[in-house]
Amino acid sequence: MKKSAYSPPQKALQKLLRQIRVDAGLRQNDLAELLDKPQSFVSKYESGERRLDLIELRYICRAIGISLEEFVRKFENIVNSDE
Repeated sequence: MKKSAYSPPQKALQKLLRQIRVDAGLRQNDLAELLDKPQSFVSKYESGERRLDLIELRYICRAIGISLEEFVRKFENIVNSDE
């Protein structure tokens, strides 16, 4: 299985992370403040420079107001439609 930061699933993940933030009406800085992280944390995971672990993803989803389950469903729909 390809694990490149530039693989289609990784690109889909980055796009979805940005999309849910924007849809929530948040700037990177706004989300970073909710997470008690620097703005660069959000920038780096949205650009693929940094990968997230499951716990970090859960915190991000909670801060944005989306359940982790809903996020995974959205991700699976995107990835499955691209296959």
